[in-house]
Amino acid sequence: MSLKKFTFDVIQEENSSRLGKIETHRGSINTPAFMPVGTQATIKSAFIEDIIKTGSEIILCNTYHLMIRPGAERIELAGGLHDFMNCKLPILTDSGGFQVMSLSKFNKIDREKGAIFQSHIDGKKFILSPEESIRIQKKLNSDIVMVMDECPKNSNDYKKIKESMKLSMYWAKRSKDEFGLNPHKALFGIVQGGLFDDLRIESLNELINIDFDGYALGGLAVGESQNEMFNVLDNIKKFLPKNKPRYLMGVGTPSDILGAVKRGIDMFDCVLPTRSGRTGLAFTWNGKVQIRNSIYKYDNSPLDENVTKFNLNKYSKNYLNHLYNTNEILASMILTLNNINFYQELMIEIRKNIKNGTFEEFHDKYINIL
Repeated sequence: MSLKKFTFDVIQEENSSRLGKIETHRGSINTPAFMPVGTQATIKSAFIEDIIKTGSEIILCNTYHLMIRPGAERIELAGGLHDFMNCKLPILTDSGGFQVMSLSKFNKIDREKGAIFQSHIDGKKFILSPEESIRIQKKLNSDIVMVMDECPKNSNDYKKIKESMKLSMYWAKRSKDEFGLNPHKALFGIVQGGLFDDLRIESLNELINIDFDGYALGGLAVGESQNEMFNVLDNIKKFLPKNKPRYLMGVGTPSDILGAVKRGIDMFDCVLPTRSGRTGLAFTWNGKVQIRNSIYKYDNSPLDENVTKFNLNKYSKNYLNHLYNTNEILASMILTLNNINFYQELMIEIRKNIKNGTFEEFHDKYINIL
């Protein structure tokens, strides 16, 4: 049986927002799409079968964490990530660059060698070059692979951001050379340049010259304001290739997603729905609910009467408040599932409204509620 090639088609547009479809040999991904984050080959507090029931069509796993433990070779021997974690969905793996910068006890950047760092678990020394990042992702057997980049901290230092961007472009070319040709998988380039429009455009043009299957925007959601992020998107959207998927990395809140879709973004990932679920924060169509608060002690209404999947409404706010305040694991499971389900309902409504030509109205209705 021949494998399906990786393809992307824009089906419909409303101003800058886009309705599209990615085809992979593991299944279709309707865009705009949200990818739940499975950091260590698991969506924390949830079964993968339930994640699929939410309407999730792709998940993200982290190269850095998986290379440290259990190790790429162990996963490769198990048949790759899909077999290892019993996941039939397409999987995108990040390159590990962001985690090297944010988690390592010690890191040093070498233009030729890559990132030299110590594990945040046991201090063991690793060297992650662009080539090694791609080799690891090949062992993981993910469907969408990300180039190795340097993700600098939020900074107004133009010279520092430019040097970092140039390094990322050099590493992007090396990543592409190592990836080679594989029509059944995709390699995405990552646009860097901080909040500087000229650097972003220069970075994008270099990536277009290298030629990737998709283009991600990195170095955002790192401390800048939402307006600053939206300004970056506003000023680069007309330069992004129309026939390739656009991925905003590590974003974000429901309002971040609404604003980014308005500016032409197709793909998102964020730990927020799962992390919030473990800390008692629920996302609903009426806004956020911090279930730990005492106001919910005697509230026997459901989290969100509009949600019908999984029959989650059989659990009252009163009961969930009790579970969280007694540290019961079931609370994390229910809230995590609620949140991922809400995010996927949001994406379904976004796609439906783009198709109907009513996304701008939908955006304006919910941008300040969610």
